Amino acid sequence: MRKILITGALGQIGSELVPALIARYGAENVVASDLRMRRMEPAAEAWPDTEMFEHLDCTDAVAIHNLVQRYDIGAIYHMAALLSAIAEEKPQAAWNLNMGGLYGVLEAARQHRCQVFMPSSIGAFGPATPMVDTPQVTIQRPTTIYGVTKVAGELLCDYYHSRFGVDTRGLRLPGLVSHKAPPGGGTTDYAVDMFHQAIRYQHFSCFLEADTRLDMMYMPDAIKAMIGLMEADPKRLLHRNAFNVTAMNFTPDELAAEIRTHIPDFVIEYDNVDPVCQAIADSWPRSIDDSAARGEWDWSPDYGIKDMTADMLDKVGAKLHQTG
Repeated sequence: MRKILITGALGQIGSELVPALIARYGAENVVASDLRMRRMEPAAEAWPDTEMFEHLDCTDAVAIHNLVQRYDIGAIYHMAALLSAIAEEKPQAAWNLNMGGLYGVLEAARQHRCQVFMPSSIGAFGPATPMVDTPQVTIQRPTTIYGVTKVAGELLCDYYHSRFGVDTRGLRLPGLVSHKAPPGGGTTDYAVDMFHQAIRYQHFSCFLEADTRLDMMYMPDAIKAMIGLMEADPKRLLHRNAFNVTAMNFTPDELAAEIRTHIPDFVIEYDNVDPVCQAIADSWPRSIDDSAARGEWDWSPDYGIKDMTADMLDKVGAKLHQTG
């Protein structure tokens, strides 16, 4: 088979996607890449020693092209991007990476006939979007640079598919919770940090308000969704590049209550709400409708809030115990 390339492989998603792809397709068929160096990143410690790693700046279209050609890449999981909160601090850098990187990937895919996966986000929606059970096709109009790049990315992927026949696919991911990667600058990363602080200190100061309701997903389900979509029969795919997907829905207070079923003394406070992050979260849907994904490629999550919380506390607790 032709090889699989992952960009942004040391990020929150990539660090778990790489070993999942290796387990499924073999280490000899997976090439990981990132701007950062693998030896400096604890997220890559558990990767197989035989895995191939390349230093790659995704704003360099020539470097992307050369890497795809050298390894005979047949599929690209394009994970390199600046997330919502960091992107608001660095909008020019966010545009250069999120859009320039995607353009370079799509051009390489066009020339070498690669399949491309691009993760979109609930951040692609905005205040004018229906907030409850957000439809698959609806008004978007985001108010953040992150959201703007995601909408533009969805449209660019659609264009490369319709104009050049590139097999582009993508998901609008909700907030992701991972036990492997630390918080990476996303608005929903409060949930990841809450688990770490609950185990360490039984206390957490949340940067979102108590009743901020958002759709969320545990990382194993996100990885399952990505691989499932990439393996899906293209004849069934009507929407292709921006499938709504979700797994669970909760507020910070509801997650804290679930954590207290395991750590009764855990306390959450809301004395340090970040107005930028809160404004971003308030512009996103309260819940989304993922019936298109369920119907077109049989999407179904494995984890709800109870199973995720139990697994997160177990895995994060074991990691913190090892590191002292």
